[in-house]
Order: sequence, then C-alpha cells, then structure tokens
Amino acid sequence: MQEEHTKANEIAWNQMAYEAWVYRFGNPKEASKKVMSDPSSRLGTLSKYLKDVNNKKIANLLGSNGTKAVSLALMGATVSVVDFSFENSRYALDLARESNVKINYIVSDVLKMPEEEITGDYDIVFCELGILHYFTDLNRFFEVAAKLLRKGGTFLIEDFHPISTKLITTKGKKHKVTGDYFSTEIEETDVAYMKFVPGMEYLTEEEKKGFQKAHLRKWTIGEIITAVANNGFYIKVFDELESPKPEDKGIPKLFIISSEKL
Repeated sequence: MQEEHTKANEIAWNQMAYEAWVYRFGNPKEASKKVMSDPSSRLGTLSKYLKDVNNKKIANLLGSNGTKAVSLALMGATVSVVDFSFENSRYALDLARESNVKINYIVSDVLKMPEEEITGDYDIVFCELGILHYFTDLNRFFEVAAKLLRKGGTFLIEDFHPISTKLITTKGKKHKVTGDYFSTEIEETDVAYMKFVPGMEYLTEEEKKGFQKAHLRKWTIGEIITAVANNGFYIKVFDELESPKPEDKGIPKLFIISSEKL
C-alpha cells in the first residue's frame, strides 16, 4: 500500500510546484532577500527548538521548497533535505544559490534513501507541517529518522493537530465536529501547494480533474506518540499550540514533539 500511496503523491508533488512557490514566495532571488534578512523567523514555531545550530548537521525530511533548510544553512548548519519532488528541489537549490549557501538536496522517497546517505551522524532530524499523513506506516518513517541520527541526537516533529485535521471542520468563526477521529481511511485531496498554482481559479472542475490528487492517511495523536516511543526515542516535549486567530482560540491547531535518540 505504501508504494502505491507514495507513487500517487510523488506525481502530485511534481505538477507545477516550482511555479506555485514562485507565486507564493516570489522567484528565488526575491525570496532569498527575505530569508537572509532574518533566517530564524522563517523557522516559525520551530525556531524555539532550533536556536544553537551553528556547525550542527541537520536533516529535513520531506523538506519541500527548502525555505527552512536555507534558513538553517544561513545560521551555520550543514543541511540535507530529503524529498521526492524534483520540482521542490529546483526551487530549494535556486533559493540556496541566491542566498549564497549550500544545501544537500536528496531527491528520493524517504523510505528508499540511498544507503550512503544514511550516515547515522546527524545532530538533528526534523519534519514539519503536513508530513506524517503521507505514510501508511509511521514506524517505517521513524526508523529512517532513527538511523540518520547519532545517539543523543534530536528528532523534531511539528505538524497539524489531529483534533483539527480529523475531527473539527472550521468555517469562518464556526466550528463543528464532523469528522471521525479514529478513521483509518486513505483520503484524496488537492496537493497542499495547489492553491498557489497561477490560474487555478480559472480552471473548470473538469480541467482540475487532470491534476493528480494527494493520498493522505491521517493519524491520531496517540498513534503518533506511540510510534515515536517505539522507535528508540525518549520524548522530552509534547507541545500543543493554538492558532493565532482569535476565532480559533481554545482549539489545538499544531503540535510539536521533541525527542532524543536513545
């Protein structure tokens, strides 16, 4: 199932992603100015956990357009990104070049990384925002993270809170419990960057059918925590975060897990 799942998502993430990132962030030359002006701010809520990264070796799994990788490189880290989207790699490497830093971008399915890249000496491995639902077996993914890290290394996960992605539907200021929190079904949806593809708003519904949908398996918070703990990690922090929007107050929107390889 994972291979079929990954194949569909790989196709989805290689359809106009470069154009979408240009539309969203500007071309790499323009985007680099913002990143270089304040790289730490581009890390978002993870900046709290990624402060002293100078001379640290860091892997960003499914690192997408490379904004966080380039930011960390500007802060003195040696950074590798693993992602199956060639379109993402193009934008990330162009952004790195315009920012006068180097990153190592490995275009590969994380679960099929080249053996020579699994060096077991990374200080930090992290993944963030909408990553875990691309895997039908979290244990396989976390095994890779563990193999990349040195003993005592840090594994960071930042993702959307399952309460918001599996259970609650939000429309404006109204929130309704409409989902099945314990569902294990594979869902089909537009790939995350699709709303940034220029001209999408002018396409008919029939034309939009030509784009590959992403396949997602959404996990409960219990499943995620259990899988981390079962793969050789000591969980040090489990942080649940509210949305900054006043209308979302009281609803968990994000979570962060900081763990250490035993």
